[in-house]
Amino acid sequence: MDKQITREIVTNGLWKQNPGLVQLLGLCPILAISTNLINAVSLGLATILVMLLANLGVAALRNFIPYEVRIPVFILIIASLVTVVDLAFNAWLHGLYLVLGIFIPLIVTNCIVLARVEAFAAKNDIVHSSLDGLAQGAGLLAVLAALGAMREVVGSGTLFSGIDLLVDGATPLLLFGEHYPGFLLAILPPGAFFALGLLIALRNWIEGRAAARRQRAAAVVPTPEAGTA
Repeated sequence: MDKQITREIVTNGLWKQNPGLVQLLGLCPILAISTNLINAVSLGLATILVMLLANLGVAALRNFIPYEVRIPVFILIIASLVTVVDLAFNAWLHGLYLVLGIFIPLIVTNCIVLARVEAFAAKNDIVHSSLDGLAQGAGLLAVLAALGAMREVVGSGTLFSGIDLLVDGATPLLLFGEHYPGFLLAILPPGAFFALGLLIALRNWIEGRAAARRQRAAAVVPTPEAGTA
């Protein structure tokens, strides 16, 4: 695999074309399920798995899928994979399955998955398509984890709330003591919009500073050597 292409795919998924901060796709699950870190990361991992396998399957079958019916076929592939993930959560992580609820089946209609299948996997080979699905899913997972951590810490004063659904006997961290009153707005839907807006602003600020540095570097004119005519 070409290292330059690999680096570009990974960079696009994690930063330049991050689905949550740049493309703004899949906002419903991002905002609704990111009330705490465990829920957010769990949905992010499920989405990564679906995106990886969907891109892999579509890339492998792209030459056999008629162009006219590609979207229904893509949705059928995604729906089959989501069903497998949904049943796996129900069987092995039942408590978490009950918390995530409808948002696991709704991965079928998540714009991120269908967008990457249509924009990338349908036009590229298996290896690059799999990497794209993994990178885009990881970018979404990072956004979900950041949102979940921010909202949980500010809203409840805890971290890893719900960890007992994954590890028996585990308890969340109390960051501000037992008497922290909490900040209700942070765990309500408006808080999700505020937190996401802060993350987008932070990313734009970092990009703006990087662009300014590149402009300053390009504006530097080498001085002529002494003694030259």
